[in-house]
Amino acid sequence: MARRALSPSQLAVVQAVRPCFDGPERGLVIGCSGGADSLALVAACANVDASRVLAVVVEHGLQADSLRIADATVEAVRGLGVAAEVRSVHVDTTSGEGVEAAARRERLVALVGDGKRPVLLGHTLDDQAETVLLGLARGSGAASLQAMAPSTPHLAGRLVRPLLGLRRSQVRQACLDWGLMPWDDPMNLDPAYLRVRVRHELLPVLDDVLGPGVVEALGRTATLARHDNDLLERLAADAQRDLVRGDSLDAVGLLHLYPALRGRVLRRWMIERGAQAPTMAHVQGVAALVENWHGQGGVDLPGGVRVHRIQGALVARSGDPE
Repeated sequence: MARRALSPSQLAVVQAVRPCFDGPERGLVIGCSGGADSLALVAACANVDASRVLAVVVEHGLQADSLRIADATVEAVRGLGVAAEVRSVHVDTTSGEGVEAAARRERLVALVGDGKRPVLLGHTLDDQAETVLLGLARGSGAASLQAMAPSTPHLAGRLVRPLLGLRRSQVRQACLDWGLMPWDDPMNLDPAYLRVRVRHELLPVLDDVLGPGVVEALGRTATLARHDNDLLERLAADAQRDLVRGDSLDAVGLLHLYPALRGRVLRRWMIERGAQAPTMAHVQGVAALVENWHGQGGVDLPGGVRVHRIQGALVARSGDPE
């Protein structure tokens, strides 16, 4: 029996996922929340080769009926001829990093598993645009503006986002065209979360004031920033190798670097010496030992690391008092 012709939205999603099956991996894992994006992703992969796909529904336990929703999602996925399973995780809501961040971290750990199979995620161009705006608000430069890459290493595995070039509305339409009924997470409507306000308040205003195409323009910004950042990171790695002197870093040599490279070299070196997630303020503090040296004391970094300047070199020491 001939397959039913795909709608334009379905065809766009299928074409987006098809390259994921060209690699040497024997199987693919799909992170499926039950939302429209991830259900469309599963359906498109099933259209290409259902036998190579495992859909994983991560159950966070953050809502009273989360297990019921996870089971219903598994049933819907299996109806597409795709293997599916639920993986439950515990989200520490007291960690101080926020519920969203804690849930994301546990979800990705559960999805990656042993790292033997790439993990496909249903992020769309709209998600990318939101991430660019959030990065812009943080003021973290190209590293934040690059937002999400189509493919990134994570833990022992690899995260792949084949739908980054498609609008959320197009992907949702594909989901409906496949006859699937998505679950809309109420957290995605809660204005207590900054991303929700960016999605439902800020982006519509930008689209109204600046005209159509804002989401696409932000997506292009992410791509260009990623290309620039990749080059700068490679140049910074080369410069760092030239400036390392055992456990120290040549402060005089750092002064001759362009600021864009100097900050990256410092941040990379600080992390290697034990600093934990140093911010721009930390990098600027250490950079002052290079750019504005007048015999000042050391700079404290998160993780119990202190950086001093000694005889023209930066030295990082753990648990070193002033």
